[in-house]
Amino acid sequence: MSGTAGRVADATGNWVDRVAPAATRPYLRLARFDRPIGAWLLLLPCWWSASLAGLPDPRHLLWFFIGAFVMRGAGCTWNDIVDRKIDAQVARTRSRPIPSGQVSLTGAVVFLISQALIGLAVLLQFNRFAVATGIASLAVVSIYPFMKRITYWPQIVLGLAFSWGALMGWAAAFGQLDLPAFLLYAGSIAWVIAYDTIYAHQDREDDALLGLKSTALLFGAQTKVALAVFYSAAVVFIGLAGWTAGAGIVFALGLAAFAAHLAWQVWRMDVDDPALCLALFKSNRDAGLILFAGLVLDAALRA
Repeated sequence: MSGTAGRVADATGNWVDRVAPAATRPYLRLARFDRPIGAWLLLLPCWWSASLAGLPDPRHLLWFFIGAFVMRGAGCTWNDIVDRKIDAQVARTRSRPIPSGQVSLTGAVVFLISQALIGLAVLLQFNRFAVATGIASLAVVSIYPFMKRITYWPQIVLGLAFSWGALMGWAAAFGQLDLPAFLLYAGSIAWVIAYDTIYAHQDREDDALLGLKSTALLFGAQTKVALAVFYSAAVVFIGLAGWTAGAGIVFALGLAAFAAHLAWQVWRMDVDDPALCLALFKSNRDAGLILFAGLVLDAALRA
């Protein structure tokens, strides 16, 4: 395998294609290390929560960073194992490592276990309550790949899983969960539902042909309205989380900038432009980092 051989269809040139040893590339692609946006979106609620709890411990931020990238890889590996037959029938996903034959089913299972063990090692760096909270997330993660077969709302289950970090940062700081963490979790769920609806519009035609379901198919031409509703809910719940946690004006300014970014996404959204949908989806990393900056600076001033 040389150059970009085996590249997944919706991945662009990246470090995996350029510098990773050839033998590792299929596994790095399976874990989506060639497309790290999902890991960032999993990480950001962790960092929000850690900063909502006060000036965050840099060690916690680092462990969350490592854990998010590893466990996002494990989640993608599990998703691809479950969806391997479906992925083979969809233009965007048939080049993924399992359906394309780059990684065997046995190899994928071994890789999944390896990533899970690394994730466990990271999780054990936190207090016992945080460890138990993190383990509880596995129940939600394990059922997500099956949801698109039975409901038009798989994005809710993804939201429950991808927003779990909103609980983890608080749990790591205090060894318990309180109202601000639950409000942040609710806001993050709404955020995930909206951005993953944008992402799902890339696959809506294939999903319809295969009998799969998503909020993209459910909302259709009313997607902009739905995005406005869910993004508004995200801003309201996150704002309430900050208020109940005693956050101040800098947090409010960061939240306003976050809200403006989400409003820009809704304004730009075109359900018939897959490239734009992908770009808007990816832009949520920037939106999340804006909010994180506001939370950290506010916590620093309060400290």
